[in-house]
Amino acid sequence: MGNDRANAPANVEQLAQRYRSLVDYSPDGVVVHERGTVVYANPAMLRLLAAGNPDEVIGQPVTNFVEPHSVEPMLDRIRRLTIAGTASDPSEMTLVRCDGGSIEVETVSVLTAWHEHLAYQVVVHDLTQQRRAEAAQRRAEQFFASVVSQLEEGVVVIDREGRIESANPAARRIFGYEADDLVGTHIYDLPLCLLDANAQPMPTSWYPVIRTLATGETVTRFVFGLDRPDGLRRWLSANSRLLNPSDPDSPAVSSFNDITEFRASRRQLEYQATHDPLTGLANRALVLSRLAAALGTTENLPVSSVLFIDLDGFKTINDTLGHAIGDTVLQIVAQRLQRGLRSDDIVGRIGGDEFLVLLSGRTLGDDLDSLIARLRQAMAEPIIARGHRIQVDASIGVTHLHAGDNRTPEAVLHDADLAMYRAKPPNHQSGTLSRRSDSTHAS
Repeated sequence: MGNDRANAPANVEQLAQRYRSLVDYSPDGVVVHERGTVVYANPAMLRLLAAGNPDEVIGQPVTNFVEPHSVEPMLDRIRRLTIAGTASDPSEMTLVRCDGGSIEVETVSVLTAWHEHLAYQVVVHDLTQQRRAEAAQRRAEQFFASVVSQLEEGVVVIDREGRIESANPAARRIFGYEADDLVGTHIYDLPLCLLDANAQPMPTSWYPVIRTLATGETVTRFVFGLDRPDGLRRWLSANSRLLNPSDPDSPAVSSFNDITEFRASRRQLEYQATHDPLTGLANRALVLSRLAAALGTTENLPVSSVLFIDLDGFKTINDTLGHAIGDTVLQIVAQRLQRGLRSDDIVGRIGGDEFLVLLSGRTLGDDLDSLIARLRQAMAEPIIARGHRIQVDASIGVTHLHAGDNRTPEAVLHDADLAMYRAKPPNHQSGTLSRRSDSTHAS
């Protein structure tokens, strides 16, 4: 017991030495002030205050190192410390350095015993790096916001509840909300109708951003239509992903391009590639493509018969009245053919004054004869073009398709062409045709 008592002062001194070493080597500043005067400052505190030596700090009023606007809040905090060992809440303040500069810090004050008196021990944490990081983050956010605001691409951030957190100007413009703020609006409350690729109303579960929020799935190049409040329809290509995939509470970001004009121009190009520019009918390539598809089936043939139609004496119209009137005749004949056929029949112009008709379903016997008679009668109606009364007659050749038909589209076309020549009046036939086909007949 006696040895323990004898060793007690040594143990206390060892603890005190360890504490002083810890404080001296602390990366945070530590300062002690008693009755308003600094009585201790560790090396880190001297560096924070840019002091050349301890005498510039020790013995000085503590308020000399505090910005005037921070003095009263500091005094108010330490007045509340009335029991030894109590600490203030962390507080930010600005210190004045010995070189006249200033530094932002976070401080915690503790009322503690100091050489048999009570004093305030203050731990001071330099906020310089934190402020630099915060400033860099603000600059990055401002830069990001500036870039996003200038994009032609719409960008919308939507929280887990489906509410819009942000929307750039392009998104508001595409949605037709340029003057309104979309922030806080639930996407289901927007008076917008989303459409699938076939222009049919889209189920909400198909919305790209809803899929992303529900499953975490990244959706890319999803094409959909948008009917706006002003009645305009726009077509968009959208991408949707979680803003932070590693965060289960992450909002989703949806970006989209307006492809309305591109889609229209592509459809126009597709139309031009498959339709005759003069009459608007399907062109040779499209008609033969549809015929090939029909020949490729083994049951329930979508095309039962093929009609080859040639206008008799059309070259004379071109030669005597000019190509402009000839073009008008072709346009009117095309219109009459379309009106005389059913909606699921296909009629195309395959060149010059030649037309090809693909009859759908089973159109045989008397029904086929009646249809051909109606078409011939419709085309024979006089055409008035630029003061000229023009009579047009047509020769029509027919070939039938059957299950298992192994002909190529070109062979079917040739057989219908042969049948058409056999149907022509003698004075309009050219050459002698010897080939016959059991699947053709002339009308």
